[in-house]
Amino acid sequence: MQSKNKRARRKLLVIEDDPGLQAQLKWAYEDFDVIIAGDRAAALTALRAEEPAVVTLDLGLPPDPDGTSEGFAVLDAIVELKPDTKIIVASGHGARESALSAIERGAYDFYAKPVDIDELGLIVRRAFELHAIETENARLSERVGKDQTVLGGLITAAPEMLTVARTIERVANTNVSVMLLGASGTGKELLARGVHDASPRADGEFVAINCAAIPESLLESELFGHEKGAFTGAVKTTPGKIEQADGGTLFLDEVGDIPLPLQVKLLRFLQERTIERIGGRRALAVDTRIVCATHQDLEAMIADGRFREDLFYRLAEIVIRIPALKERAGDPPLLAKAFLTRFAVEMNPQVKGFAPDALAAIEAWEWPGNVRELENRVKRAVIMADGRLITAVDLDLASDGAEDDQPLNLKAAREQVDRLVIRRALARSDGNISGTARLLGISRPTLYDLMKQYDLTP
Repeated sequence: MQSKNKRARRKLLVIEDDPGLQAQLKWAYEDFDVIIAGDRAAALTALRAEEPAVVTLDLGLPPDPDGTSEGFAVLDAIVELKPDTKIIVASGHGARESALSAIERGAYDFYAKPVDIDELGLIVRRAFELHAIETENARLSERVGKDQTVLGGLITAAPEMLTVARTIERVANTNVSVMLLGASGTGKELLARGVHDASPRADGEFVAINCAAIPESLLESELFGHEKGAFTGAVKTTPGKIEQADGGTLFLDEVGDIPLPLQVKLLRFLQERTIERIGGRRALAVDTRIVCATHQDLEAMIADGRFREDLFYRLAEIVIRIPALKERAGDPPLLAKAFLTRFAVEMNPQVKGFAPDALAAIEAWEWPGNVRELENRVKRAVIMADGRLITAVDLDLASDGAEDDQPLNLKAAREQVDRLVIRRALARSDGNISGTARLLGISRPTLYDLMKQYDLTP
């Protein structure tokens, strides 16, 4: 058990040739996995084998213990082999010029000899924290840039959303009507555009209309168009959204808000594939595919007589349910990084990533407003942030302190936490068992046992 805990601890490589100082530093940093090297060969061997996040380096190494040539040679080699390593150099005898030169060559910080253990400890811990932040932000950037973009614009690593994406890719080549069901802010319009872009209609128009945002008196004209003189103010013939999308796709968002009289006219279009503009006497053939979305319970509306059952079955030839953001393990930090990258370029270029408390808050938050809420919080935080890293305060994410939903039974509470942490680790490692085990600080067999116990799959 002790060796397992040691492997899980953060690794600190101490490059120092003084045996007394070696022992002192090893004793001072017992909460780290301290690796000692006394010369260049041992240091580079340890660097390759252990890949420490932080290195302390005495520039006065043999065969030049009174100079800095050997120390600088080690520094240059570390920067070349593993440039993300945080190197803290020791500058003795007030050699400030050597320290500044080391910084220019890639060192993170320096400390003066004789060593003040407390002062050096602060520098080392700050280096570990910065390395962890940079590693996390680099991981998120890499995932955003690689295979977490599906359907041309949807960013996800969650199995639930990948299933949605694969379903959309399968139905896109057909001409069936698609209904997207999901809470507000889950990305229904983005998925509707994905249906269009993956279909043979991709060269046609994608036209979107929010049925809830248009007054009932104007919605018919918006959908079906009108002839000149059809009503007061109709000074010219105007095609509607259905006609504009001829040869392409019409996305009807919040289709549950279409009034009953207009539902009859929409049903007739779906049955006959022709429309009549308001004030018109001629039927126009229109080849438009319908994709619709709603957050309402249409089946309950049908039972109440507020939505036509025959229209529902015409619109819902394929029904795709979109999970809420809180159900998509690993997606909140992934999406947050994508939004940060986009907004920082135009609004606050000094912002480079998220502080650890921000990432923790993003993963812990329930996201009642789903992706739209996440996007808005990140956008505001980028604008308001004073430093290079966005904090939980910038995101306005405070712990609500709610404890009512937490189990009182200790075994149940532990199982709940275990499930959550394992799922997040699996998401971060893209389902890779070895990577997940490393993140969790456990062995592969132990991880397999836990996954079997909790019925989890990569």
